[in-house]
Amino acid sequence: MESLVIKGGSSLKGQVKVSGAKNAILPIMAASLLSAGEVVLSGVPDLEDIKVMSDALTILGARIKREADSLVFDGRYIQSCELPENISRKMRASNLVMGALLARFGFAKIAYSGGCAIGSRPVDLHLKGFNNLGYKVYEKGGFMVGEGKPRMGREILLDFPSVGATENLIMAASTIPGITIIRNAAREPEIIDLQNFLNRMGAKIRGAGLDLIRIEGVKQFGGINHVVIPDRIEAGTFMIAAAITRGDVFIENVANEHIQPLAAKLREIGVEIMPTSTGLRVIGSRCLRPTDFKTMPYPGFPTDMQPQTMALLSTIKGTSVVVETIFENRYMHVPELRRMGAEIKVEGRVAIIKGKDQLEGASVEASDLRAGAALILAGLFAGGETRITNLRHIDRGYENIHLKLKSIGADIQRKL
Repeated sequence: MESLVIKGGSSLKGQVKVSGAKNAILPIMAASLLSAGEVVLSGVPDLEDIKVMSDALTILGARIKREADSLVFDGRYIQSCELPENISRKMRASNLVMGALLARFGFAKIAYSGGCAIGSRPVDLHLKGFNNLGYKVYEKGGFMVGEGKPRMGREILLDFPSVGATENLIMAASTIPGITIIRNAAREPEIIDLQNFLNRMGAKIRGAGLDLIRIEGVKQFGGINHVVIPDRIEAGTFMIAAAITRGDVFIENVANEHIQPLAAKLREIGVEIMPTSTGLRVIGSRCLRPTDFKTMPYPGFPTDMQPQTMALLSTIKGTSVVVETIFENRYMHVPELRRMGAEIKVEGRVAIIKGKDQLEGASVEASDLRAGAALILAGLFAGGETRITNLRHIDRGYENIHLKLKSIGADIQRKL
């Protein structure tokens, strides 16, 4: 079994580059199904989730090839609108192909998707939204089945600002004649990138980044070249790597406006952050202070940074409190951090952390993607050796994270 082996205690110094955003690339890949031309996506990291999405689109009939950090997509040969269970169960984002297939072909049959078991991510918001748009969508035998060609735009209200539902409904509405309005839409930067991508292909969408999105349906989409935005969660993970090792790291390829919720909290605890036109410099003080935070939909504190930030707070003397409002099972990293000596008490959705000036290396297991990142960060700080297994989760969202950390001074190796 492969593992990451970390010998902690090194202060990270140097420069590291952030890859393209996984959570932007996956919906954009799905949206490529709308085009009968050639689409080129640049800045695409080599991640397991992207390989799974490529397999899914290939099963549908798309032709995809990788050229360095680019993916070249040709959707002229789509032959199927059905995604089988063996692909869907590998990744939550596989359900994003439904909106694009409905918009282009008027039919889709998608098996229920998998992904990290961090809590309930109900698909009912997607199904309700599709039906409100005028499609006939229902559940049957473990599949989501949709069909129809709506004749006019409608106004829909999301019960919760779900990122996936917002993305799926934008795609599904993109070919419906007239004006569709989505209220209480999610506001994440990845949704803005999806809007920009679709508009460059010929869509007419306004409002991404706000809670009201307006879509005017169009008949066809052309091929384009598109550079994906930087990954704000990877950037945040490196920011905390600098802070937890009390290091000095310049992080290249960062959209500074995307990481403000995390940057504000890190500044509050005493981390020095200096933005530039090409990235930002992060300096971790040896006199950091505890803090409290609550995860919220964007532009609030991101749930995808909660485990990593908890690892940092475990190394800061004093009491910190974390409230997780997005996913009910997003504390699965806590027992593993406790193995390393962290003092954390969980009561429902509240975690109380009593920080310590020392953690100890241990054998731990990544239960999900961001939990794995948290364990890596704790291992960078801990004394002795930390061995992390179940790397498949980490590989879903971080491209060669061990090599990137090694380049800035971490003693980390990937071993069989």
